[in-house]
Amino acid sequence: MNKLNPIEDNIIEKDQSKQTPTKLELNNHQINRLKSGKILNNKKISFKFNEEKLQGYEGDTLASALLANNKIVVGRSFKYHRPRGIFSAGTEEPNALLEIGKNEYQEPNVKATTIKLFEGLESRSQNHLGSLNFDLLAINDFLHPFLSAGFYYKTFMWPKSFWEKFYEPAIRRAAGLGSLSGMPDPSTYDKGFLHCDVLIVGGGPAGLSAALEAGRANLKVIIADDDFLFGGRLNSENFIIDDQISSEWSKKSVEELSNMSNVRIMPRTSIYGSFDHGIFGGLEVKYDNYIDQIGKPRQILWKIYTKFAIICTGSTERSIAFGNNDRPGIMLSGAIRSYVNRWSVCPGKNVVIFTNNDDGWRTAQDLKNKNINIKAIIDSRDDINLNDKEIPIFKNTSIIDTSGRKQISSVTLSSGEVIKCDCLGVSGGWNPNVHLTCHQRGKPIWEKSINAFIPGKTPSNMLVAGTAAGLLQLGENLKSGHTKAQQVILSLGLKCSSSTPPKAENESATNSSFWHVGASKKRSWVDLQNDVTTKDIKISYEEGFRSVEHLKRYSTLGMATDQGKTSNILGLAVLAEYSGKSIPDTGTTIFRPPYNPVPIGAFAGRSRGKEFKPVRLTPSHKEAENLSATFVEAGLWLRAQWYPLKGETHWRESVDREVIQTRKSVGICDVTTLGKIDIQGQDAAEFLDCVYTNGFSKLDVGKVRYGLMLREDGMVMDDGTTARFDLNHFVMTTTTANAVSVFRHLEFCRQCLYPNLDVHLISATEQWAQFAVAGPNSRKLLEKILDKEYDISNLNFPYMGCKKITVCNNIPARLFRISFSGELAYEIAVPSRYGNSMFKVLMDAGSEFNVVAYGTEALGVMRIEKGHAAGNELNGQTTAQNLGLEKMMSKKKDFVGNVLSRRSELNKESIVKLVGFKPVNKEIELKAGAHFISLGKEACTKNDEGWMSSVAFSPSLNHSIGLGFIKNGNNRIGEIVNAVDPLRKSNIEVEIVSPHFLDPEGERLRE
Repeated sequence: MNKLNPIEDNIIEKDQSKQTPTKLELNNHQINRLKSGKILNNKKISFKFNEEKLQGYEGDTLASALLANNKIVVGRSFKYHRPRGIFSAGTEEPNALLEIGKNEYQEPNVKATTIKLFEGLESRSQNHLGSLNFDLLAINDFLHPFLSAGFYYKTFMWPKSFWEKFYEPAIRRAAGLGSLSGMPDPSTYDKGFLHCDVLIVGGGPAGLSAALEAGRANLKVIIADDDFLFGGRLNSENFIIDDQISSEWSKKSVEELSNMSNVRIMPRTSIYGSFDHGIFGGLEVKYDNYIDQIGKPRQILWKIYTKFAIICTGSTERSIAFGNNDRPGIMLSGAIRSYVNRWSVCPGKNVVIFTNNDDGWRTAQDLKNKNINIKAIIDSRDDINLNDKEIPIFKNTSIIDTSGRKQISSVTLSSGEVIKCDCLGVSGGWNPNVHLTCHQRGKPIWEKSINAFIPGKTPSNMLVAGTAAGLLQLGENLKSGHTKAQQVILSLGLKCSSSTPPKAENESATNSSFWHVGASKKRSWVDLQNDVTTKDIKISYEEGFRSVEHLKRYSTLGMATDQGKTSNILGLAVLAEYSGKSIPDTGTTIFRPPYNPVPIGAFAGRSRGKEFKPVRLTPSHKEAENLSATFVEAGLWLRAQWYPLKGETHWRESVDREVIQTRKSVGICDVTTLGKIDIQGQDAAEFLDCVYTNGFSKLDVGKVRYGLMLREDGMVMDDGTTARFDLNHFVMTTTTANAVSVFRHLEFCRQCLYPNLDVHLISATEQWAQFAVAGPNSRKLLEKILDKEYDISNLNFPYMGCKKITVCNNIPARLFRISFSGELAYEIAVPSRYGNSMFKVLMDAGSEFNVVAYGTEALGVMRIEKGHAAGNELNGQTTAQNLGLEKMMSKKKDFVGNVLSRRSELNKESIVKLVGFKPVNKEIELKAGAHFISLGKEACTKNDEGWMSSVAFSPSLNHSIGLGFIKNGNNRIGEIVNAVDPLRKSNIEVEIVSPHFLDPEGERLRE
């Protein structure tokens, strides 16, 4: 140890608790605020911390305002509940996580270093039981020998019965830091899309230099920074750039960029992720003041499409691990410089600097220039040429311990000397922020000259500049931003401007690979938020968790809300020392998006409440509302479920009436939700042969055919009808649930499997309103609205026919004679704009027949009575053989799914078959989901023979009926089996019957 200057022991200021004003008394004197500084010219702002009224200035962060008011302890650590103070000045902050707002506006885990102070801000400390200064859970600190790395894997094993009753509830209560209000978030969030030639991530020296050059070349530029003030470290330094103070240069640069119409400046925008094809995710914070901005977007989630990106994300200062290095008042050296130079806040009156590089000396010099007492500079290096006659300097020395519970009061050197202080600045070097360069599987590489990882290979359209690239000196920093921008300009075929890079001197930037003080006998913290120490890393290594990814999960290193921004590299270096490997051989963890936390509300945007997902309304929705319909969600659609009449108190009354009246006379149902795909082209018929199991090439014009579609694995994908209106024009219908997936499947087949076919597809679901008109009087009803020239008698328009017609005095329409109910039925389609009126016209025309509107429940009842398969049967796990539709599988042509549908296991006689079921005791209600067990056998998995897929009460038969699958079902008609439902604890005897409960020969629909 070389002692260059004598030390004078200065007694630290009296205890901060004695200086704290009485609660609710306005604190007009910010005792840690310097008497000079630009921020003092700004407006004063009142805010609260733990219900105490305090003051700051416009331009403060919550952290700088708290420090100005001498709030040293602001929280508690996660595991041991040790006091925590503000550690940094940016997004890397691990300690100062606060709750802001109250009631429904309460937001937890907000970094005080990133919140711009506003009038009326209410903030509270978190993660303590009792008051901040007297946390009952601080007892955990005394139990630390039992709470080391992986303790939760080794404890809570006995007694077993305690797990659910005691251990798990206790662990869950202890988990997390802050808490949500439990009330709906009233804030508004939004989403947006941006496009640019070049995105510049970071508004520091390299970013501003790049933006100026790109903007002057007339590129479409976006420059984003997560701070509310552009300039990055320039706002915290006293560098000279182009003969100006660095903060003034950055201010003028931003003014120039603001006057460029081709440049978009986005402060308070965190670029949280880099994705394929030059896409970046950004979160823009519009307002922190959640109260005054109700109705306006508080945050906007941007999806940014770029041709090029220049990553100028800067670097993050790292700490050094030594005994009790987590006490309040211990901060990153660069952060102290930021608070002093940018916010005119003195974090302490007697400051010690501990460093292994030249940057710590810069902090000491800036504090000295502000007349702040520097008690000592402690440098771990021996070969340094720096000196200051007015400051005690210790070479080749380290700190092995500190003292002070709620604020540091002294440091103990490796030489045994004790220095009193109330603030300790630590600088262990700088880590380039490489995260965005790794989000697309990029791997950082170790750069020995700066003892840090720098970006490795990046995508061709991503460039890295400034300290993010490992260039830690200001002059080369500015030049690299300018140079990278010129590369982008030339790549886009444009000319660079004649400007030269901004000029600045390259400051001294030597450093050493000194990571932790091995001589410390006390606990040395690596991850301040999760309470991970060097000992935890050693334990993890000794217990076999030697991979960096295993270490991370076993010790929770870097798994807190800060994602290890200040701890990851330090932890890896400690692991490397224990393992005897180099840091590059030890490796690093995988960086994944998001770089900073993104609120779930921002991902949701305006998709919340009823707008959580799009709501699609049928064309007849308004008229259905007039008829007092009860609606149900069917995918994104809102469909009428039933239409209750006055006096009907139970839904079954309405549904039974709708079914009976439809079968007795006529009913109308809006079936617009069925997928409609318009298929045209010279090879349209051949294309349908390829995607359907049955043939369509020979289908006559004016005819409809039922089709079955398989997936490539041979399972049924969907069924529906396809009508042929012309030689090369077909209209396909799909089930409502599979409308999108079938269209996507057809497009895949068209583009990839059959690219040589002349066929074109378009979804027409929303272009046509379609109504089912079913029942014995359906033809009579339609004849009242069809224009006179059309004859739809059974002779001229037989079953499975289709034609283009006009209705109601020349309104174009399409008419199909198809039936889902088993009755004489039609489906009529008109352009959607006529849909609501058409529904009303049909109801009015059918009044003489006592027409009834029916909903999805009655539709389902009638399809089960008729034995039609639907969604419950077409669940992706059934084959044509299961459904009894194997005869529809052509043996004369190939089709999608043909080969795999012929697998022997799918064609055994013993496979399950679709059949009908009715209860032996007709008073009993069947339940879907029950499993079939033969009489006399135990209800267990090995005896399971099938399941009940759909059930309904049949008003036509006056008892419950069901469809289901049972082994060899078509050969077991009349057999009685048990329908066992273990969940509902029911066991019902049912008879296997034909799935066609009504009109099995189909006489009604052909009348």
